[in-house]
Amino acid sequence: MQTMGQLAQLHPERGNWLRLQTLVMLRWMAITGQLAAIFVAIQVYRIDLPLGLCLMAVGVAVIANLVLVAVYPANKRMGETEALVALVFDLVQLSFLLFLTGGLSNPFALLILAPVTVSASTLALRATVLVGTMAVIFVTLLAVMAVPMEIAGNPIRMPALISFGFWLSLVIGIVFLGIYSHRIAAEKRAMSDALLATQMALAREQKLTDLGGVVAAAAHELGTPLATIKMVSTEMLDELQDQPDLAEDARLIREQADRCRDILRSMGKAGKDDLHMRQAPLSAVLREAAEPHLDRDKRVSFTLAPAPSLDLAEPMILRAPEVIHGLRNLVQNAVDFAQSQVWVDASWTGASLTLRIIDDGEGFSSQVLGRIGDPFLRSRRDGAGGRKRPGYEGMGMGLFIAKTLLERTGAELSFANGADPALGAAGRAGAIVEVVWPMARISAEPAQALGENPQVV
Repeated sequence: MQTMGQLAQLHPERGNWLRLQTLVMLRWMAITGQLAAIFVAIQVYRIDLPLGLCLMAVGVAVIANLVLVAVYPANKRMGETEALVALVFDLVQLSFLLFLTGGLSNPFALLILAPVTVSASTLALRATVLVGTMAVIFVTLLAVMAVPMEIAGNPIRMPALISFGFWLSLVIGIVFLGIYSHRIAAEKRAMSDALLATQMALAREQKLTDLGGVVAAAAHELGTPLATIKMVSTEMLDELQDQPDLAEDARLIREQADRCRDILRSMGKAGKDDLHMRQAPLSAVLREAAEPHLDRDKRVSFTLAPAPSLDLAEPMILRAPEVIHGLRNLVQNAVDFAQSQVWVDASWTGASLTLRIIDDGEGFSSQVLGRIGDPFLRSRRDGAGGRKRPGYEGMGMGLFIAKTLLERTGAELSFANGADPALGAAGRAGAIVEVVWPMARISAEPAQALGENPQVV
């Protein structure tokens, strides 16, 4: 879809979401903690450490941070490769420092989870797998080889069972936190992209609505001067019968005035007068929403009636861009997956308006039926999307946009399959989308008296 292409241009690389300043700040915090831990271990607990090598390991991190601060601006956003290199550097530096300070007998070995978590939250899956694999390898090496910490010449060693348990907990933590952080970050990015797509779709629909209003206003305002031009040119044509050249010019003026009238009339067919743009009969709104899909190879039928035993007139509803675009997406989804028929049924009472969009396709997959409306979720049975929607990714963006826009107007959406005899009838065994509005939210105010069209800015 066009919206997805625009999103791809806006977010070409996930790594660009990680700011260099953030990574530098985290590294300064780690450096401060490492120096503090070394100082306390030596001065307070009198633990013998290879101080020179430890300070060298910390100094390398300090130099790396100073170089980054000096070379790059503070607002730089790191690319995928740059962020991966930085995280691998942090992982190697921390592992080397742990090697010098007892390996897994050092309780700060838990910090080896940090680079994996940051990678899973910001980088692609392949980069996260690389960082996680390196972390598991380093943890395994630290479990079998490290410079032991000593107190008064006595090495500090953990029992083998405790050491194995700590190693196992770190490996499980790396795998679990990596998967968990990557999953949460992916869902957050998906929701962010989906909301952005919703805003873009609504903005586009609002522009189209405004354009229709401008065209309708232009047709209304120019109608009188064009009629005057036509009338005057007709009178001139009658008076210039004995002057063929001037008569021909008058005839041309009249024809061009008629042409301008026809052009404005054709451009304004989809629009309405400015004062009527905000409301329309329910049938007109439904047909306007479904219009782009009425000429496809599927039949779309409309049924509008009040609830049984009620004698209520067809309601005037708000002709809002959210309603038009949301319903259009629902109809498009139904037409895409239908075998040959789509039904759009509407019923109303004094308190609510209920709309059902039903198709005769294969319906929603039972595995994802409860999650329909989430972004980037396949919306129909496995394999159906690729066959029936060539060129579509089938990841639920359209349904998410429709659900979000319609809920902004007060609607409640539910999704079901017509296999239930209570829901499906007369071959309606496909997907069912039900939209219910409180009448107070969707009903339009009584039409106001027309006046002069306001100036369009």
